[in-house]
Amino acid sequence: MLENLEPKIVWKYFEEICKIPRCSKHEEKIAEYIIEVAKQHGLEVEKDDVGNVIARKKANGYDNAPMVTLQCHMDMVCEKNKDVEHDFSKDPIQPYVDGEWVKAKGTTLGADNGIGLAMCLALMEIKDAKHGPLEFLFTVDEETGLTGAFGLKKEFIKGKLLINLDSEDFGVIYIGCAGGGNSTIKLPLKFEEVDKEGLRITVKGLKGGHSGIEIDKGRANSIKLLARILYNINARVSKIEGGDKHNAIPREAMAEVVAGEDAIEKIKELEAAFRNEYSRTEPNLKVEVEKCRITKVLDGETNEKLIKLLMSLPHGVLAMSQEVEGLVETSTNLATIRMDGEATIVMSSRSSINSALDAVMQSIRCMAELAKASVEEGSKYPGWKPNLDSRLLKIASDAFKELYGKEPEKKAIHAGLETGVIGDLTGINEIISIGPQIEHPHSPDERVHVKSVEEFWKYLLHLLEKVAKEW
Repeated sequence: MLENLEPKIVWKYFEEICKIPRCSKHEEKIAEYIIEVAKQHGLEVEKDDVGNVIARKKANGYDNAPMVTLQCHMDMVCEKNKDVEHDFSKDPIQPYVDGEWVKAKGTTLGADNGIGLAMCLALMEIKDAKHGPLEFLFTVDEETGLTGAFGLKKEFIKGKLLINLDSEDFGVIYIGCAGGGNSTIKLPLKFEEVDKEGLRITVKGLKGGHSGIEIDKGRANSIKLLARILYNINARVSKIEGGDKHNAIPREAMAEVVAGEDAIEKIKELEAAFRNEYSRTEPNLKVEVEKCRITKVLDGETNEKLIKLLMSLPHGVLAMSQEVEGLVETSTNLATIRMDGEATIVMSSRSSINSALDAVMQSIRCMAELAKASVEEGSKYPGWKPNLDSRLLKIASDAFKELYGKEPEKKAIHAGLETGVIGDLTGINEIISIGPQIEHPHSPDERVHVKSVEEFWKYLLHLLEKVAKEW
């Protein structure tokens, strides 16, 4: 089906990969296949306790060059259209050519990161490429928590330079990412019994979005808007909930409250103010109000603590990078709130500088403790600070310019990547992330640009020889 595409060796392996189940946390069969290919071509190969696989290939022409680690992840996001019958645990992905693109029939394609896997397997096989010693690192479970990268042991990796093959923009070299961590705030609640007519207030119609990549788009946070309403109408809260996931800007939030007679009028005024503030970014913003029966409310002290805490907690961009123009360096997302015996608030913070991430999470802790709430901090993942003076970056940029007559773009991403974890673990500070053109990953619309795969293969071979020759 893909046999006429170039480079044939890469598409051969990608088609084989498509036949193998590899949803996140179920990478056993793809790991077996990679080990089989490595052994078939005489490579040293091993598997660690969490399922990561590493293989090493001797140099061809440059024995004294530093070892380069080429890294990608084995798992894929398994999503399908509602009208498609497909069992990802056994059914093969069905790729097909659609003009300039390769897509899959009704499911995710798995080009993220299947093309990277195919490139590495092709490099294991070919004999004529010139390069220094190579190390191929295949991690598990990147898509649902970076657990493979977190489970690595330092001694498992021998390479001195790291090239991640999980980028989705050909012609762009990624040079940094954000680290992150969650803060879970728990505020004890005390209630008073009442029997009153109250209001159910719902903020809805917001765009939401990824709390890293889209935190700088100026979108509203439904929980923060709801908190402003509660503060301004002197509400006594009976129930409040909002947000869905720690890594998503909350789109909806709801509270059931008792408030004064003029509350509905004030809410309408606030809705108008919100629509003015977010006229460009939130055209569908709504505040809905309906009457409901209230049988309990927070006591005065607890009510004040909760509303003022929600008003005080930060949300959005906190600092921009001083290294990369236009890059968010540090941010936080007031992600979710639930009430069940206690109010539980989740904050998700990110930064490409680890000390800045620590500072944000410390400030959140201080605000919570002022409200007499407890704070639990989950395990943090480290950031990868952009280094525009990187020697590997210069060689990679020069290699691209030699082939295409122009400079590649250099970007960083305000989200977590395996490179941050691996770099922090190993101490490797010469890192880049590159890849072909992939669009709509994680959805059945996923597609990879055929010509970009051919060009990326050409670029990768040239880059590996140039690194070996010039380092």
